[in-house]
Amino acid sequence: MRKVIIHQSSSIMEVALFLLSVSLPLLLLIKLRSYYNRKLNRRPPGPRGLPWIGNLHQFDSINPHIYLYQLSLKYGPLMSLRLGSVQTLVISSASAAKEVFKNHDLCFSGRPTFVGSQKVSYNSKDIVFSPYNEYWRDMRKICNLHLFSSKRSESFQPVREQEVAQMVKTIRDGAAAADSHIVNLSKTLMTLTSSIMFRITFGKGYDDEDGAEKDNNMSSRFHWLLAESQSTVVSFFLTDYFPVIGRLIDTLSGKCGRLEKSFNALDSFYQQLIDEHLRASTEYGQYTSILEILLQMKKDSREFMLDHVKAILSDVIVAASDSSAAAVVWAMTLLIKSPSTMKKAQQEVRELTGKKGFVDENDVQKLVYLKAVVKEAMRLNPIAPLLVPKETIEKCVINGYEIKAKTLVYVNVHAIGRDPESWEDPNEFLPERFINSSIDFKGQDFELIPFGVGRRICPGITMGVATTELALANLLYSFNWELPSGMKKEDIDMDTLPGITMHKKNHLCLVPQIVN
Repeated sequence: MRKVIIHQSSSIMEVALFLLSVSLPLLLLIKLRSYYNRKLNRRPPGPRGLPWIGNLHQFDSINPHIYLYQLSLKYGPLMSLRLGSVQTLVISSASAAKEVFKNHDLCFSGRPTFVGSQKVSYNSKDIVFSPYNEYWRDMRKICNLHLFSSKRSESFQPVREQEVAQMVKTIRDGAAAADSHIVNLSKTLMTLTSSIMFRITFGKGYDDEDGAEKDNNMSSRFHWLLAESQSTVVSFFLTDYFPVIGRLIDTLSGKCGRLEKSFNALDSFYQQLIDEHLRASTEYGQYTSILEILLQMKKDSREFMLDHVKAILSDVIVAASDSSAAAVVWAMTLLIKSPSTMKKAQQEVRELTGKKGFVDENDVQKLVYLKAVVKEAMRLNPIAPLLVPKETIEKCVINGYEIKAKTLVYVNVHAIGRDPESWEDPNEFLPERFINSSIDFKGQDFELIPFGVGRRICPGITMGVATTELALANLLYSFNWELPSGMKKEDIDMDTLPGITMHKKNHLCLVPQIVN
């Protein structure tokens, strides 16, 4: 009996040892696979959120670029947030941007379908907010060829020069009429860029017809159009973050109704200008307007409808008018706070231009230091500090982190411009850093991407930069600028307004002294 028990015990031990020898490798494989999956599938680090709303309660809607920059100092250049039901990725360094857009640009080429941007873009019939698809690729090729080419930008050179000359004359007349004449440069530059874009887009100026009363009304409506479009694009809708219940709340709160009313007013404005254009002569003047080109595209293609025309008009008008004005205001703000830098820029432009009385665009191409000033201003105060939000169109892995499809992506250009790994003394205004430097803002140098990068880079860089440099050069050439009486340079704040385009919150008001 005892032998039988011993024999059974021996058999059980053998079975146990066999099972153990087989299961240990399996358990080890399972553990390794589990570890690998956890490592591969983990999201980038980020602040912990609350149930249901995630990090939405922490999000600063007024200065999100600054808030996200401060968070990135703690959590790193690839940071994860959850805004309601929307998983979000924030990119905050040049090295992270290079890894993303050099190796995974296609994955990051989508656009989120936010309520406001969808409305302004006529349900993604534009270029800026359209999803990455065959329609977008075709439209991008057509618009690059017909609207945003270097040749097209050159054809608009007389318009830019005429409007800048008019701005200089207006400032000079005011300065000659009164001592210590204060100029609101924020308003002056917004008027300048709006006038340029109105003429380029619609082929006429505010005052081309029907008297001063209508002209003032048209100018006011156009400025309202810009402000309303910006407001619509950045408006907060719960639908964007809580699709099911958000739509009901947005409807009951009246936000959907206000959006519809605003959109109808914008659409009516576009339709009025299109109708006026169709009634007018179709003979081209010294240049072909953007509206003329778009209407010809509509005529040539049955698939290109009137809503497509209006959607692209929104892209051109809002992006170009806002961005150039903001860029010059920030450059002048930084220069007035750094008198030695302003003096150096003025010396360059005045020595080159001499007694001509006006800096034309051919002169601007020779102004090395002025171009460095523009780059440095865009590094410190990028016109779109978070760019236009992106969305991943497929799953990908970045630096060991899994980024899922449909992830909302913010590229924090504000943080990238202050990245100490890319810039020495990153918070200092030093245009000299760009002298003898090959770094440019055309999307190849990830340290400086104020216009974006990759497939979704801003197509209107050439026209926007031309307006910015021409306006700044003539302001520095024609006038010496001083602060209003009793004001110190330390009193000039750098606060910003909410919006895709970063405008200075408090207007920049300076005193011009005419240079003989």
